Amino acid sequence: MRLLSVLLSLQKHGRRTARELAAELEVSVRTIYRDVEALGAAGVPVYAERGPAGGYRLLDGYRTRLTGMTPEEAEALTLVGLPGPAAQLGLGAVLTAAELKLHAALPTTSGRVRERFHLDAAAWFQAADDTPWLGTIADAVWRGVRLTLRYRRWSVPREVTRTVDPLGIVLKAGRWYLVGAAEGTLRTYRVSKVLHAEPLAEECARPEGFDLATHWSEHTAWFEARQYTGEARVRLSPRAVDLIPGMLGTTVARAVAETAGPPDADGWVEATIPVEHPRMAVSDLLRLGADLELLGPPELLAAYSTVVADLARKCLSHPPVNLPAQS
Repeated sequence: MRLLSVLLSLQKHGRRTARELAAELEVSVRTIYRDVEALGAAGVPVYAERGPAGGYRLLDGYRTRLTGMTPEEAEALTLVGLPGPAAQLGLGAVLTAAELKLHAALPTTSGRVRERFHLDAAAWFQAADDTPWLGTIADAVWRGVRLTLRYRRWSVPREVTRTVDPLGIVLKAGRWYLVGAAEGTLRTYRVSKVLHAEPLAEECARPEGFDLATHWSEHTAWFEARQYTGEARVRLSPRAVDLIPGMLGTTVARAVAETAGPPDADGWVEATIPVEHPRMAVSDLLRLGADLELLGPPELLAAYSTVVADLARKCLSHPPVNLPAQS
């Protein structure tokens, strides 16, 4: 979108300095330098004029054929490479139209991007959430109007109804979330848990200075910190160290990297990792099987030992299974 803005600005004004473009697009001058280089690499005849009256210009007579693009199509271009999510938001047809117009104007660029980059937003081994109200919620976000939501949550009462100022939608690991303000607080709603959504005629009240990306980054950091209520001392095999990022997440993996001592003769290391409530911690640690040895704390070790002993007792209660010999 920014490259397109640079191109259209040069087409409209004839000559623009890097500083003027940077101020117009609210980016750094260095970013403008990179954008102009990218346009040139894509075949757009843009060149620099030196001197006090210099700046960037398009070759005389050059006009992009990008015409007739609606505001909705321009907004939909931000979802290029995410056709699935665009369709879920009800923007599939709009995105297709926008891509056709962009391809007509910059055939080299648009084809090259589609050939070389693809974004798959879904998480591994997980089906997409059922989100029947996503289109209604997205429409309210676009139009800036309030919503009445009926929502299923974890705590009691399980179902609640709230009036929400919808501020933005986030797609994370294949799951859609609504960020909104309700009862004077910023809240996050998983869209698949919405039982009913009703747009209102009232305009949404958007907090001054609210930035969706910044808020989401801060919210996820807070949520992650709240999840981990304790620590565990563990001994890990080399295989466990490799598996932890995918199984237990990057926070645990980072803790292993920061706290692990030197490996022993077999490559095992001792480390301190963050854990959730003991019941959840036991389930998580068991995923690593015999590649993890739990050393403490005592209360977690007791809960872990109880579950392991119970599993062993159940296994021993069944007759042994004769597996075929491996060739």
